[in-house]
Amino acid sequence: MTTFEELKSDWDNQPKQNPPRGGSELIVQKINGLKRKQWITNIVLLITVLILIGFFFYVEAYNNTTVTFALFLMVSSLLVRIIIEYFSIKKLQEIDVTVNSSVFNDNIIAYYKKRIRTHYIITPIIIILYSLGFILLLPSFKKYLSEGFYTYIIFSAIIILIIMVLFFRKQIKKELSIVKGL
Repeated sequence: MTTFEELKSDWDNQPKQNPPRGGSELIVQKINGLKRKQWITNIVLLITVLILIGFFFYVEAYNNTTVTFALFLMVSSLLVRIIIEYFSIKKLQEIDVTVNSSVFNDNIIAYYKKRIRTHYIITPIIIILYSLGFILLLPSFKKYLSEGFYTYIIFSAIIILIIMVLFFRKQIKKELSIVKGL
């Protein structure tokens, strides 16, 4: 019985863990910050969709099947991402911070796993589809734009793509670290 008594003594002598002051408020602030960032992402994506739709009608793309398909790829990939972010925001809002810590932890872990899938599987597919749509537009750009402007579009698109990927990578790491910290 000595081991049981030693175990009980160790248990009784362990330091008391007090919850951090304002711990729940801090969690609520972090969750609200994540929701705000996701809403900002959706607004930026929606503005991009509206610009692409406006471009579709401005250049009368409905007269050219390739341009129509390219713009469809670009718009639909962004719409998929908007829908994913919308449901992610709803899922985040459904997480109850007042439940006991193990239930909250399970909910956060499930949310975290979905965000990992979104960021590391779905986001690259969306970027590839969007880029494919842009690449399909290049022959039309070459046909209707000057050589200098066409070259500018290609170089700026490559630079923007690299910057976007680096920015997404940084934001994804930041978001996942916040969720992991919860």
